[in-house]
Amino acid sequence: MDLQHVVASQEQGWYLKLMAPNVKGPGYAWLDPSRIYCHHQALQDCVEDLVQPFQDEAIDLVAGIDAMGFILGAAIANFLQKGFVAIRKAGHLCVETITQPYRDYSTRDKVMEMRTDAIVPGLRVLLVDQWVETGGTMRAAVRLVEEQGGVVAGVAAICIEDSEGGRWLKKHYKWAHCVPPHLMPQFNAHYLDSFQAFEAKRSLQ
Repeated sequence: MDLQHVVASQEQGWYLKLMAPNVKGPGYAWLDPSRIYCHHQALQDCVEDLVQPFQDEAIDLVAGIDAMGFILGAAIANFLQKGFVAIRKAGHLCVETITQPYRDYSTRDKVMEMRTDAIVPGLRVLLVDQWVETGGTMRAAVRLVEEQGGVVAGVAAICIEDSEGGRWLKKHYKWAHCVPPHLMPQFNAHYLDSFQAFEAKRSLQ
């Protein structure tokens, strides 16, 4: 789908067709969701879909996870007219921080951190990342919030895959993602039917 194309009839999750497949091989994620952000209507609809399940929830703060969760999290915070706090990979914040080790989707052991002056006991926080594959990164963010006495009001991502970690998050927290149920098998298989259009275009180049 062309990034300048204006969709007249918008089915649920129509913007997911904008996501581009990995063309660089192993060592990269299987797709690039950030292409959604290049289309203003797609980004707006994505944000609205993620916020909708929380419309009756009290949310005091939005936390975005390094790095792509910053974009989506900040957009959601702006939509909700709430503050935004960044949960960063360790070693980037020059203020007092709390840290949490975790293992990401690539099975690499890492450490994340966040500032200690943003959360007070009882503060309700919506956690946002671009994608949840294994759930390790999001679960570490949950621990950072809860160890400071914050309450995780929910977790949101473009897709929360049907992994063990993804299922755990869905069981224990209110959650939102953009993928309609009938498309989940494609997402779990890491291949979308919409990739065929990209592949056809690439074969002509």
